[in-house]
Amino acid sequence: MQKIALITDSACDLDLNTLRENNVNLLPLRIIYSSGDYRDRIDISPSEVYENLEKEIPTTSLPSAKETEEILNKLEEEGYTHVICISISSGLSGSYNALRLALEDHPKLTSFVYDTKILAYPQGEIVIEASKLIKEGKSFEEIVEELPKIRERVTGYFTISTLEYLKKGGRIGRLAGTVGEFLNLKPIITTDENGIYYNVAKVRGRKQSLSKMTEILKGYLEKGKCDVAVLHAGCEEEATKYMESIKSLPNVASIKIAEISPALGVHGGPGLMGFSVKMEK
Repeated sequence: MQKIALITDSACDLDLNTLRENNVNLLPLRIIYSSGDYRDRIDISPSEVYENLEKEIPTTSLPSAKETEEILNKLEEEGYTHVICISISSGLSGSYNALRLALEDHPKLTSFVYDTKILAYPQGEIVIEASKLIKEGKSFEEIVEELPKIRERVTGYFTISTLEYLKKGGRIGRLAGTVGEFLNLKPIITTDENGIYYNVAKVRGRKQSLSKMTEILKGYLEKGKCDVAVLHAGCEEEATKYMESIKSLPNVASIKIAEISPALGVHGGPGLMGFSVKMEK
């Protein structure tokens, strides 16, 4: 009989309670400061990272190989026969490849690592759907086959408050960043079919960027009922106001707020906002 474990990384934006409720094993990404190395959501919260950004911008790194090994050994000891791993986009992080390589040393575990080609709460939605399938008693093979179908129903979009952090992190050139700031440009970002950041639009000003996101969201809602999550990096009050402005749109089946993992947030900076949308079957 199959005993299936589920693993994801902390880019999924799921809080610890949700992970526990869905029996998901967490591999925390690492947040690295000059003073030390912290595990995302375990040793340091996203809000703590955003509150300290003016003092120091940390770097982010893969979950530690030691922690990955400990989780896989624990699963074997607990009698798991199969493992499904749902990772942040391989185009944005090395987590996917690191997991795949780690599992090669555990031939007793029949495994599958799914590259979501996305990050943040949309990744978390895929994790929750996979957890439901495990609870329903679906087989490893059935779940693996279902994952791309779930992914087709899930996506996310983001906008930033300032280009400063993209500029500091080398994500955009200094000149382009300076010109963009002068023009008050706010990009709307998603990921493309290769899981790389893709600029959907550039609008001037925060108000216009949020209006553009609403316009994009409405395009999905026109197709049918959707579960929506408003995502934010250190701007919960603004995210709550935005949620109030969209919660009554036709076909919003459910709506919530989620805090964006520093895996994305440290590059976008405080004020990064977005939404996740999952179309119902």
